[in-house]
Amino acid sequence: QVQLVESGGGLVQAGGSLRLSCVASGGTFSRYAVGWFRQAPGKEREFAAGISWIGNSIKYADSVKGRFTISRDNAKNTVYLQMNSLKPEDTAVYYCAADSGQWYATDSFAYNYWGQGTQVTVSS
Repeated sequence: QVQLVESGGGLVQAGGSLRLSCVASGGTFSRYAVGWFRQAPGKEREFAAGISWIGNSIKYADSVKGRFTISRDNAKNTVYLQMNSLKPEDTAVYYCAADSGQWYATDSFAYNYWGQGTQVTVSS
């Protein structure tokens, strides 16, 4: 069993940056692929970024490509999401998710473990 805790959310002006962290405990984190998802009010949860278990494969949603960077430090059991050039439409609760296996998935149903989420609010 893996427990995930996100942090780093907050209120930022458009054009600003935030770095989200997802810290894992209770499992061999290097054996888990990780995805970042987000859910805005009234909208479905959507994939933002994913990273394979050793970080050699990464994917971004088109909406965040070129602005967000996902990375991981398996020695610290942590995955990061660096978010730059933030826009009001990035406002959402951001969740990290993990699943045992090498490759990430873009479908939220593929993940067995979820954090509680961290709120990101971007003001215009």
